[in-house]
Amino acid sequence: MPSVKSREIGFYYANPQNRFFKILAVIFNEEIPISIDQRKKFLIKHKIALWDVIKSCTITGSSDSSIKNVIVNDINKLIKNSKITKICTTGKKAFDLYNKYLSKDIGIKAIYLPSSSPANQSMKFEEIVDLYRKNII
Repeated sequence: MPSVKSREIGFYYANPQNRFFKILAVIFNEEIPISIDQRKKFLIKHKIALWDVIKSCTITGSSDSSIKNVIVNDINKLIKNSKITKICTTGKKAFDLYNKYLSKDIGIKAIYLPSSSPANQSMKFEEIVDLYRKNII
């Protein structure tokens, strides 16, 4: 589920402290896209689609550990008639939920990527960039 800030703004990784677009900018050697329009163009240019595993749930703030009453998105509908061949999840919760509810129907194994949230301080920025680079490109 997107963070409270992302839900307020209505776009993924909208919290200014989130490192997702900073990571991608380093990987693709580009300026960090700031506005929603810039971010959409950036994603399209690099053929990256963003979608939630979770359609709805009960969540306290932005805490993945508080997620309950999960209803997953019908991602298979999106993928069925597309050229999508790789699925990466950002964060352990998304990875676990994808594997539990969606993996078998979709037939594409998810690649786990560490969360780009500012709350994830277990890895250095450079380490996260390396993992994303190895799995996205």
